[in-house]
Amino acid sequence: MAVPVVVDADYLKEIDKARRELRALIATKNCAPIMLRISWHDAGTYDAESKTGGPNGSIRNEQEYSHGANSGLKIALDLCEDVKTKHPKISYADLYQLAGVVAVEVTGGPDISFVPGRIDSNACTDEGRLPDAHQGFKHLKDVFYRMGLSDKDIVALSGAHTLGRAHPERSGFDGPWTQDPLKFDNSYFVELLKEEESEGLLKLSTDKTLLEVPEFRHYVELYAKDEDAFFRDYAESHKKLSELGFTPTSSVTKVITDNSVVLAQSAVGVAVAAAVVAFGYFYEIRKRMK
Repeated sequence: MAVPVVVDADYLKEIDKARRELRALIATKNCAPIMLRISWHDAGTYDAESKTGGPNGSIRNEQEYSHGANSGLKIALDLCEDVKTKHPKISYADLYQLAGVVAVEVTGGPDISFVPGRIDSNACTDEGRLPDAHQGFKHLKDVFYRMGLSDKDIVALSGAHTLGRAHPERSGFDGPWTQDPLKFDNSYFVELLKEEESEGLLKLSTDKTLLEVPEFRHYVELYAKDEDAFFRDYAESHKKLSELGFTPTSSVTKVITDNSVVLAQSAVGVAVAAAVVAFGYFYEIRKRMK
């Protein structure tokens, strides 16, 4: 039976602590790509019609992490387990999605709004729900439309290939998609539009197919020339992916809002105090100069 998640002020404090732990871990281990991958693969099994799968932490179960598409993700599960041990109150579902958000942030990508409260599940989905790199645009549409996502989401989310590389022992492919696989930027789209392929860089079937249909290519061309547009759309699409099948309750929203107000008030208080100190300092200097 799923254990309810009570998102209160204490839970938010644990989320903040876990976020800091993840930042340090990702920066030290250079593991942003695999942390982003685990968040995606936990969420990407969602089926909007049956309401099954999605970001529910089920990927931690051997039945699911043993799927071919999840090869190598036990590494990320073990890394996340170290954080979970220190913050047991946080659900695995929240932790995996937080890891993806932090991975993008640490590598220079956009800030992604994160709302906690996901409930863990042991109900694993059957293999075959995640994208197959050998397939074309019809396959991508089938997979992402099943989740309830759009053409824009497909292209924006594909841009996350700017991070990481393929490993032959996991996927059969070898190499990165960009020159700097630990930097989140729009270079994936820039490389994709080059007529001549850059030596050593990957272009899989699911990458090349983004140029084959107008509804995809439009976004590829936009993101290649406008990184701000890519960051904006990516942050929106990533948030949608991370919340598939998850609807925050009004009480969760209120707790987050109240907490933000307290933090904002604290920041204002610090600023006012600093201004008072500075004013007093300059006042004393002027008195001495007279």
